[in-house]
Amino acid sequence: MVLRREPTARQMRLGVELRKLREAAGLTAVDAAALLGVNRVQISQIEAGFAGMSEQRLRRLASHYVCTDAEFIDALAAMATDRTRGWWEEYRGLLPTSFLDLAELDHHATFWNEVAILYVPGLLQTEEYARAVFSARVPELTQDEMELRVRHRMRRQPVRVPYKVLIHEAALRIRVSDRAASRAQLLRLLELSEADNITVRVIPFDLDGFARAASTMTYVGGPVPRLDTVVRDVPHGSAFVDSEAQLSAFRTRFHKVEAVSLAPERSREFIHRLAKEL
Repeated sequence: MVLRREPTARQMRLGVELRKLREAAGLTAVDAAALLGVNRVQISQIEAGFAGMSEQRLRRLASHYVCTDAEFIDALAAMATDRTRGWWEEYRGLLPTSFLDLAELDHHATFWNEVAILYVPGLLQTEEYARAVFSARVPELTQDEMELRVRHRMRRQPVRVPYKVLIHEAALRIRVSDRAASRAQLLRLLELSEADNITVRVIPFDLDGFARAASTMTYVGGPVPRLDTVVRDVPHGSAFVDSEAQLSAFRTRFHKVEAVSLAPERSREFIHRLAKEL
């Protein structure tokens, strides 16, 4: 068995889901190893994402774990047999792995929901806006590092799946660069909001009792709800959240924020008015 030196977030997620199934069945790694006819170390390596497994073995394990959710098992099998090497592999060794994991998440997403508080979301940023955001990073990036990040962000566009973004007025008003760049970004938002798969809604300052948007959140749909992912910004990049309880909480949170956001047409009018002020 060839071990991976650095498993991707997707490969680790498969291992996590297999561990959850094993634990739900009340089995130890030793038990699982005996059922497959391998040693305990191999089970640990699979569950950590360092080793892959065939579809046949995965389905055998799912059967032993008494998992009867056929759609979920099919989705896990697809993850186990996926050999996609996307454009993001060009950046391996050049950017932190979280950038690559995020691009791979884009590739497999079925929908993308986001709450943005301080910045326009990366998937909707202009190149100038993205460069201004990365230039403010502490510690400061070298010019080459910054350009790599900008280029990677632009490669993640355009959005190809249903995308709902709830943007706080603060993010629309904060000038990460100058007036011209801010106006260009607002006009870009207006242009993108006309796409069939993109819904932009504004959370205005003038909203009483609103305490639900304490921080940015990104909720990404998987092939089945159990394989959804929440992405949170952390100092070293991005962190992926996948526990069922957390996913449920973030789903609820997004829908509550969405319910009090301006309707899409009113949001376009709002953004248009801000652009005219610049």
